Amino acid sequence: MKTYELTRGSDFRALALTERPERTPGPRELKVKLRAVSLNYRDLAILKGTYGHFPRPFVPVSDGVGEVVAVGSEVRRFAVGDRIIPAYVPDWVRGEPTEESTRRRLGGPLDGLLREYACVHEDAAVAAPKHLTDAEAATLPIAGVTAWHALFTRGAVRPGDTVVVQGTGGVSLFALQLARMAGARVLVTSRSPAKLERAVALGAAVGISTREEKAWEARVLELTEGRGADHVVDVAGGEGVGRSIEAVRMGGTVTLVGFLDSATARFDLTRAFRRVVRLQAVSAGSRDDLESLGRALEAQGVRPVVDRTFPFEQAPAAFEHLASGAHFGKVVITFP
Repeated sequence: MKTYELTRGSDFRALALTERPERTPGPRELKVKLRAVSLNYRDLAILKGTYGHFPRPFVPVSDGVGEVVAVGSEVRRFAVGDRIIPAYVPDWVRGEPTEESTRRRLGGPLDGLLREYACVHEDAAVAAPKHLTDAEAATLPIAGVTAWHALFTRGAVRPGDTVVVQGTGGVSLFALQLARMAGARVLVTSRSPAKLERAVALGAAVGISTREEKAWEARVLELTEGRGADHVVDVAGGEGVGRSIEAVRMGGTVTLVGFLDSATARFDLTRAFRRVVRLQAVSAGSRDDLESLGRALEAQGVRPVVDRTFPFEQAPAAFEHLASGAHFGKVVITFP
């Protein structure tokens, strides 16, 4: 089968197309013909060598969808012909995360899904929502589940809450769509006027330009009559975490889900103490979260935002497009 491997180096030349033998599924495994995979910032950071230290060569990319083409002798949850989504964290089925349940992750340290076929355990997969295309279904495991886990599993977002999301990448747009599904008011920040316009069309109440208003937290306070937002989804990290704390209400929640600016954060702890801010970090979620997300999207008929699709042969170009920051939503690679 054709597969991409990450080899030595920290640029796009490290992504090499090669051949690997196909595997026969074990007793409780599904052999899946991949139909589409989606890229996350994590995949780009791993390629560049700024996240994790995984032995190379290995197959990158964690999120995808495919069709079951063979099953092991003891498989009961799925059958040949089913369309399934592998879970990004295969051992985290439900409940709180543990060291043991979150150690193995697709796309590092485990081989990922940027290959024609993969074998996955039946307990580490969910049925793809029927109303979604392959490209849309491939976006759920990290970006969708992270937003779901942040807002509902851990965040308890309710109707009437104000939620701030930073930027218009995968997690941010999922957070926008899911918060709107829950009846929350959403404020979106971005440097791009065009992206803010699209975010408002998607359901955001207000778009805040960080190009024109460097102190975006002040604008959030203005829009909430000085109270602050109930929840801020922080995808940037770095020194911006302090601004997220300033933007949230007394007793509100700041969820850290990314490190686009920096993996190191500096902020005034006394401000967090004074405002009794709940600061939490979220890294994806369980298989139960993935199933709950799929049911919610199907019930509401909501579709993830796909920015652009690339054919399998142009996978390096997909990574470059993600790196450019020009995308609005998810970047997807499709298989022939």
